[in-house]
Amino acid sequence: MLALSFSPLCHAAGSEVASANSSLDAPLLYQLLIGEIELSNGQPGTAFEVILDAARRTRNEQLFRRAVDIALQGRAGEQALSATKAWRSVSPQSMDAARMEVQILAALNRLDDAAPPLRSLIELTPAGERAGLIAALPRAVQRATDQKRAATLLDDVLEPYLNDAGLAVPVKVATGRAWLAAGDADRALTLARSAQRLDATSTEPVALALELMARKPEAEAMVTEYLRTPKPDSAVRLAYARTLTAAQRFVDAIQQLEWVTQEQPSLAPPLLTLGALHLELRHFKESEATLMRYLAVAQDAPPQASNSVKNTGSEDGEDDDDADKPDQGAIEARLLLARSAEQRGDFKTAEGWLAQIDDPQRAIEVQTRRATLLARQGRINEARETVRRTPERKPEDARAKLVAEASVLREVKRWSDAYGVLDAASKQFPDDADLIYEQAMMAEKMQRLDDAERLLRRVIEIKPDNAHAHNALGYSLAERGVRLPEARLLIQRALELAPGDPFITDSLGWVEFRLGNLVEAARLLRLAYAARPDAEIATHLGEVLWAMGELDEARRLWRDARTRDDNNEALLETLSRLKVKL
Repeated sequence: MLALSFSPLCHAAGSEVASANSSLDAPLLYQLLIGEIELSNGQPGTAFEVILDAARRTRNEQLFRRAVDIALQGRAGEQALSATKAWRSVSPQSMDAARMEVQILAALNRLDDAAPPLRSLIELTPAGERAGLIAALPRAVQRATDQKRAATLLDDVLEPYLNDAGLAVPVKVATGRAWLAAGDADRALTLARSAQRLDATSTEPVALALELMARKPEAEAMVTEYLRTPKPDSAVRLAYARTLTAAQRFVDAIQQLEWVTQEQPSLAPPLLTLGALHLELRHFKESEATLMRYLAVAQDAPPQASNSVKNTGSEDGEDDDDADKPDQGAIEARLLLARSAEQRGDFKTAEGWLAQIDDPQRAIEVQTRRATLLARQGRINEARETVRRTPERKPEDARAKLVAEASVLREVKRWSDAYGVLDAASKQFPDDADLIYEQAMMAEKMQRLDDAERLLRRVIEIKPDNAHAHNALGYSLAERGVRLPEARLLIQRALELAPGDPFITDSLGWVEFRLGNLVEAARLLRLAYAARPDAEIATHLGEVLWAMGELDEARRLWRDARTRDDNNEALLETLSRLKVKL
């Protein structure tokens, strides 16, 4: 610990360090040792006072920084602030001191005092680096509890730089981002649009527009406008694809990724995401060809390959932060190839892909897929044992195995067995909203509708911002044709939480249909189907069109849905109920 603490004082490079070395006499060394010993003995207050005294006597910036660190580690905000003020008093030209003071004042929510050091920080920054500093300022004040006051602070401090042609765009984007953090998306969008008018080729306003899309769908027009400019940055297109994927607008995301992979055929990560999205849409041929291409490109790619898009289309629904790493990306690709072969009914090929994966960290995923293969062949008990025998290497693996076992049972429609596993899991992990949600879905499959509603309301109680729970409850009511005004409110709330989600839009269209609003229902369902041409959405849209007398288009949609998923329960039930033969 002492070596780490004093290593900055022992380097020969730099005027500050040289100054520290020259003053590192025996009394100072003894004082520093005392300070570090006090800290190691659990006396951060004493350690702070000792190190701060040494910093004041030597006027050494690194000792001031160490004093601030000790205070912050001890959660002594006022001490950290006093050390920073002392630091600035002896080193008024120190950018680090000014930056630290701003951050501490923001954390203490003393924003009225932050303007002077913030102005000093900007003025001390070299002109060529000022735009980058301004862009980073929203992060400097992000810990403030009063984000509106933080946004107002940035407005006031940055206002003089609006007249600087080289800084006006970053100023507008920075203040826009601050107002977005403060909850004023309208103001943020206005600032983003103003910045883009100043420079249509800048990526900064577009980055803010991408952040805004979830709350302000109209911000998307800024992104598409930028992508029409000559030579747009491919990183923007990748970020746009990531945003579209998160909104489950897979068709639009695929279009952007196809563009990127054509422009940069040697860039591997977008191919992985593209293959995953094709698989989500049951484009098996395209998915497998793209994933095979990924494996070939990734094998030849340099280890530092980056610029990836997270694989949010993967089966587990989690962001694949490891997809940049060739080994992890290859594992993900093989898992996806196995799933594609499995869904095509080619179990031998699926097992072949799984056999190529040798990574203990992914054992549960691999065994879950292997268990699903067994379950699809009717070997249910063997499938469950395959999951149960998987070694647990991390504390969270026990939960993951229960989820995996339920997933395997769900895949083969063993609803009651899956419910039992999830019920046991919920008792073992109480208040786990995800487990309760899955249990609710199984209850609904079993027609235990009161239980399903109770469980979904429990999810909403635990996680009020859970869009899926609001949507599932609203859709369940709409499907039964009961309490339709409440169903509409629940689904509208879900859309507020997840704007543009095609499945939630589908639910809203369905409740409008149940309410007799056919035109509005058709409009919403067309939007949902354009974003995600899913068999169930096609089924709903087809039934609305059938009720409106547009029989030919309804049949066309149903044929398309059957091509995508000929065993879709909603499609089969609808065709049977309406006595339609395709």
